[in-house]
Amino acid sequence: MTEKKYFGTDGIRGRVGGGVMTAEFALRLGRAAGQVLGSLSRANAIVIGKDTRISGYMLESALEAGLSSAGTGILLLGPMSTPAIAWMTRSMHASAGIVISASHNPFHDNGIKFFNQHGEKLSDELELAIEAELEKDFVTAPSERLGKARRIEDAAGRYVEYCKSTFPNSLSLHGMHIALDCANGAAYRSAPQVFRELGARLSVIGDQPDGLNINAGCGSTHPQALQHAVKTTGADLGIALDGDGDRVLMVDEAGEVVDGDRLIFLLAKHLHAQGQLSGGVVGTLMSNQGMETALQALGIPFLRANVGDRHVHQLLRDNGWVLGGESSGHILNLELASTGDGIISALMVLRVLRETGRSLRELAAEMPLFPQTLVNVSTANPQAVVEQTAVQKLTREANDRLGQDGRVLVRASGTEPLVRVMVECRQADKAQKVAEQLATDIQEIASCI
Repeated sequence: MTEKKYFGTDGIRGRVGGGVMTAEFALRLGRAAGQVLGSLSRANAIVIGKDTRISGYMLESALEAGLSSAGTGILLLGPMSTPAIAWMTRSMHASAGIVISASHNPFHDNGIKFFNQHGEKLSDELELAIEAELEKDFVTAPSERLGKARRIEDAAGRYVEYCKSTFPNSLSLHGMHIALDCANGAAYRSAPQVFRELGARLSVIGDQPDGLNINAGCGSTHPQALQHAVKTTGADLGIALDGDGDRVLMVDEAGEVVDGDRLIFLLAKHLHAQGQLSGGVVGTLMSNQGMETALQALGIPFLRANVGDRHVHQLLRDNGWVLGGESSGHILNLELASTGDGIISALMVLRVLRETGRSLRELAAEMPLFPQTLVNVSTANPQAVVEQTAVQKLTREANDRLGQDGRVLVRASGTEPLVRVMVECRQADKAQKVAEQLATDIQEIASCI
């Protein structure tokens, strides 16, 4: 397959004003996307939504102009989460969806992600077709064929109602006190509305976006803020979303973080016990060994995909399964959503709590975690570093030293200029020691490239 020039593991991402995150590039990308994706449905319209970054205004306008120049209609949703945009793409029978977001990254980064007409990530073939179109001359359609833009004023309300519909009518959140961290991101309005309308009492943080504070010391990448909120408010549990609303982590009543692996496990166990789990569970190369061990003990098949929710999605599709996700809190239930949805995932967990009458802390404790250490190595070209023979040799040697007690994974980040060194071991101090030494050795090799 031809190597991609712009698309990474989750769309196109970078620092605003440098590289590809400019108004000029977004203009050209809009035209190219319109040419390739505009005809995927009879609507010949593409929806655009964004998170709360200040650069979203600039990129939205440029994409709108590019799509119009290609003769493609535009449906503007405003600030909405990534999964909301995926759902609206399907609901509106649009040709495609565009999300302007860099997810969990700080405000000075941004990204442009795409969904096809089914609300699913684009295939490699479509991404390559867009890149090929980008290389062509910018041609504007005749005036009578230019695309028109229309703002969908009730988009957020539609999505809120859909989220609520995934929670059984026979259940309620009345009597439950939830601390909610919206990461100053795309779900800052819709998430509180969903949980309140289902009856929960909320203590909300991270719901005052100013264009610059998205993910800043809050959200699923900084759960300390939510841990503090749970402890100080006496909440029954906490829910932390990320900037674009497709991830969720939770905090139990004692203030302990419950990550994506444990959330997936408790969901799988509950569905399996009710005979409602279709097949097995898909995790990733980063999924904790404790999850695989606990699922196997229940007789639930488990497979690992490459890191990234699109790879989890593909492996689920290939096997006809529905449940999977990542430690970071990307959780997929293909019966409810076409992509990870933080709000819906949280509702799935809350349903288990209500149906079992047990606490989040009790249920999460049923899956012991292997201690895991993650060390990031900063480098301009992470993929080139991990492909170095010396790095691969060091990784094999580290795995051999751990044997049956753990494992080592060294990979290039798909979203940041980092090599991620992950070591998992039954002994936490050993995992820390191996990870730090391996990261130091890799940094030395990276400095020589």
